[in-house]
Formats: sequence, C-alpha cells, structure tokens
Amino acid sequence: MRQPPLILITSCTQGRGAEFADPSLSLSSNYTDAIASVGGLPWVASNRPLPGLAAAMVARADGVLLTGGEDVQASLYARGLPPKLRRALGKPDAPRDLFELQLIREVLRQAKPLLAICRGLQLLNVALGGDLLVDIPLQCRGALNHRRMDRKDKIVHDVELTPGSLLSTITGQSVMGVNSSHHQAVGRIAGLLGVAAWSEDGIVEALELAPARKPLSPFLLAVQFHPERLCRQHRPHRVLFESFVSACALLRL
Repeated sequence: MRQPPLILITSCTQGRGAEFADPSLSLSSNYTDAIASVGGLPWVASNRPLPGLAAAMVARADGVLLTGGEDVQASLYARGLPPKLRRALGKPDAPRDLFELQLIREVLRQAKPLLAICRGLQLLNVALGGDLLVDIPLQCRGALNHRRMDRKDKIVHDVELTPGSLLSTITGQSVMGVNSSHHQAVGRIAGLLGVAAWSEDGIVEALELAPARKPLSPFLLAVQFHPERLCRQHRPHRVLFESFVSACALLRL
C-alpha cells in the first residue's frame, strides 16, 4: 500500500502551553486539516535551528508548508527603520525565523515542493533577497484594509492572477476571491521570484518561481492569503492543497 506524502508544517512558538505552562508549539488545526483532507500526512515541525535538523527534516519530508504567524524580524531585511515603523512591528520569534530560513535553503537544495502561506510568503521573499513593507497602512496610502481579522474565514477582496502563472493554471481562474489578515507585505521582490497575483491596490498577493528558475523546485507557490481557512467552502482554495500534495506524492513514485 502506497504511503501518503509526508508534509512538514511549520508552527508558532507559544510562551505558555497546556502542559506545565512550558514554552510550546502552536498551530491552527486548519493547516493540518487542509493537508489531511487532500491525502497528505501532516508532520508539525519544531522551531529549533539546531545544526543539521532542517536538512534532516526536509530529507525525510516529501514537501514543506510554511505557515502564518508573527512578523518577520526587521533586521533580516531592513536597517535604520524610523520610529513610526518600528512601533508598528510585532514581537518577532528569532529562532523560528532562523529555522525556517534553513528550511527554505534545504527545500531549494533538495528540490522539494514548497507551499508558503502569509508570513511564509514574506519570509520566502526575504530569504531569497527581497524585502518587506513594514506596515501597509503607514506606507501605502489608499491601500485596502488587508487586516480583516474580523472576517478571517470569509472572502473580503479579489486578486488578479498573472496569466500563465502556476496559480492561474491550477485554479483555472483569472480573478480569485481571498481573505486577508496581514499588515505587512512584499516590498522589493526577490530575483528568483515572479508575481502570481496582485490586489487592486498593488499589494503582491502571490509569488512563485520565475520561469527561468522553475527547475529549482518541482512546486513552489507562496500566497499572502489563508487558503487553509477557505478550502472547505471554496474550490479554488482547495485545489492549492490538492496540487501541492500531488506534487509531493510524485516524489514517492
């Protein structure tokens, strides 16, 4: 009997967990449910940047899912931020950042499939040499309200998909409705990446490998929205997970 593809899923760090109030891992069950619902086997990763750990985990996994969470630490992509922007930053998790940077390096080195969601998209862009908008309301006058935490399980605006992109191909869409729960966004786009979707105010909503770079990974897609919260009701969001897990399953053939 063929084994389901093993999907390594990153997590947040919680200061006080359920057992002994110890520092613990924290992850919305929507991520693991989404992977399991399309035939993947979820494997929740630690946030420890120990020598060799990321390389060994990626070697064992058939694919990696980078999840949402806290702000990426600004020191990874910016220097000398003005006080107003510094005040807009949330508390970072430096060990998680470092561990996930190691994962990204190993995913590309080992040519494994990668799906990155929200913070995952932002960290991927930073890892490959891009930077971020620290705070959309402060830096993009007239932008949409992208931090709709009151409607995180609902579609709140449309994004336009780049014709011929992986995202457009697998969803069969040219326009896609998304949820939105972020205050940061991609600024300068890393050279290895190309834009797969934009919102009407110019915010990058999805990235994938640029056409000339596609041999680096059998599947690489990063989205700024949260398909794991919409995939039960909206087919275009479910097919993101179906396509990702299918690409992971091919490694087992």
